[in-house]
Amino acid sequence: MFDIGRIVRPHGVRGEVKVEPSTQFPDRFLEMESVIVRPPNREPRRYQIAQARHQNNFVLLKLVDIDSMEAAEALRGSDLLVTREELVSLPPGHYYIFDLIGLKVVTVDGRELGTVKDVLQPGANDVYVVQSPTEAARQILLPAIKDVVKEIDVESGRMVVQLLPGLLDDEE
Repeated sequence: MFDIGRIVRPHGVRGEVKVEPSTQFPDRFLEMESVIVRPPNREPRRYQIAQARHQNNFVLLKLVDIDSMEAAEALRGSDLLVTREELVSLPPGHYYIFDLIGLKVVTVDGRELGTVKDVLQPGANDVYVVQSPTEAARQILLPAIKDVVKEIDVESGRMVVQLLPGLLDDEE
């Protein structure tokens, strides 16, 4: 399951909850029919969404069967989750970070560089952190730009890259 927000507090007396979205697609709440609510230290439960609306940087949700401030208060701090099938579809050439983690990285000439261990988001473009298969302490930082990343195949677990001069310490 994937985290898309957190209930920060009740809103009003009729059971609405104020949600801090953790998704890059907060408008998704307006179209959702249901959401999985995971309260701290309790089992998750799927709730139907009766109503959703924006309020500044938050989303107000009215969940079916949550009809009082007290019931909403019991959900404070709960994570809001969706299944993989409920994730927003991304346009071609865009990927969720969790899909990139673990990809085997090879150069266009077949040289294995390692495995994607992390994705940094410093600003202009993402940077893939690739762990060397032979040297545990060696990491390669690859900019996620078209000049470097030639192919990503999530299904086969592989990323093909063209190294630019200077990207590896041992190359000129």
